[in-house]
Amino acid sequence: MPYTDGMAESLIVLSATDADLPRNIPAGMERYTGFREMAAGGCSRLRSCYDRVTGRTVAMKSLKIESLFDRRERRRLLREARITAQLQHPNTVPVYDIGEDDKEGVYFIMKRISGENLFEILKRIARGDEATIAAYPIDRRLEIVAGACQALAYAHARGVIHRDVKPENIWVGNFGEVILLDWGVAKVWGAADDESPVRQSTLKPDDGTESQQTSTLTGGGQRPGTPLYMSPEQIRGNRTIDERSDIFSAGVCLYETLAVREPFRGKSVDETFANITGKEVDPPSVVSPQAGIPEFADATVMRAMQKKPGDRFQSMREMLAAIRSEG
Repeated sequence: MPYTDGMAESLIVLSATDADLPRNIPAGMERYTGFREMAAGGCSRLRSCYDRVTGRTVAMKSLKIESLFDRRERRRLLREARITAQLQHPNTVPVYDIGEDDKEGVYFIMKRISGENLFEILKRIARGDEATIAAYPIDRRLEIVAGACQALAYAHARGVIHRDVKPENIWVGNFGEVILLDWGVAKVWGAADDESPVRQSTLKPDDGTESQQTSTLTGGGQRPGTPLYMSPEQIRGNRTIDERSDIFSAGVCLYETLAVREPFRGKSVDETFANITGKEVDPPSVVSPQAGIPEFADATVMRAMQKKPGDRFQSMREMLAAIRSEG
């Protein structure tokens, strides 16, 4: 689970707030102690640790030992750190520090968040868990996707395309906050598009076996399902994709969030790709007629998932307005 170790937020106590600063204020890695493994995937690892200066528990992302001297992975992690740091928005994770250490290599420190990802919520809804269904009616699920779209709208305004929008990367905090995670394969205006997730991802089979995901952290029980949410232009390897690719992926997320079904999953990656590029799907309300999905939500999903970028919403702000239109 990215950025969280599943622990509840601890109480703030005077012994922590009133403690004096260390005699010699630590810098770099010396500032952090009490490391605890949280997740690992591809070339990266995520650990929680204690910040001795601020007195809080944070999350640290760094490269695995075997990737410390890989210049390409170092560049990618540093790019992810700076993208995340510069996307200062209520629906993104704050970055507190970026550094490099002889033993740890490049690392960055960010907020450790509590909660769960949208995929876990949808799994329980699919199983018929009454408490989850009551806690997440259609209106609340629309709000969650809208929160992720807010982060995307801000990122697009800053010249960044996420390229890996999926329910696992939409985090719902314990107090209702929504955060879009993992900018590890994001595209920045002017950057060479040589790290497209099209060539780096595989679809997790239904038998529960593990599959590789190169650029993002994947915790236990998660599906590295990037291909399920790729846009047709990503699949075709278009090097000039723009924000409308994220709009397609957000539309697929919204479809799954409403219908609690994946619109394009096939029996293989190739079949999934063929479905995305050629299959026309029924609206969510047709697939899940008992869910009470409103017409405007159907219309929003179907427009966002148009095969041709020119037929979709032309900006994330436009899609957000449709999600919130309520007919």
